[in-house]
Amino acid sequence: MTATVNYSGELRTSCVHLSSGNTIITDAPIDNHGKGEAFSPTDMAATSLAACMLTVMGIKAAQMPIDIDGTRAEVTKIMVVEPRRIGEIIVKVFMPANNFSDKDKAIMEHTAHTCPVFYSLHPDLRKTIEFIW
Repeated sequence: MTATVNYSGELRTSCVHLSSGNTIITDAPIDNHGKGEAFSPTDMAATSLAACMLTVMGIKAAQMPIDIDGTRAEVTKIMVVEPRRIGEIIVKVFMPANNFSDKDKAIMEHTAHTCPVFYSLHPDLRKTIEFIW
C-alpha cells in the first residue's frame, strides 16, 4: 500500500503517505461546493506533474553533473466541463541563472517531458510546458 485516504466530512480528505507518515489535506474547490482551504484533488494532480518534472530533472542533473538548485515551477490548472475534468495543465519552469549549454538545456527539457506523471496523464489532457532559462 502507498497511502490511506480518510473522508473527514464537509468535502475534505486526509491522505497519509504510509512509508513517511506525512499527511496531505484536500478540500473541494470553491467552484465545486467546497471551501477551497487546501489543495483540491485536481490541484494535486496538476501539481504532481511539476513535482515529477523537477524530481527527474534533479536526478538527471546529478548524473551530468550540473546544478539546478533553485529551479522552481508555476502551475496553472484549467478545468473543463462535460465531464468536469482537468482540460489543461500549464507548467512554467524557471531555471536558475547558471550558464547552461544548449545541450544541457535540451537534456533537461527532454527529461521533464518524459517524467512518469507526464506519461501517466491522459493524452487528451493538454500539457503546456514552458522553460524560462
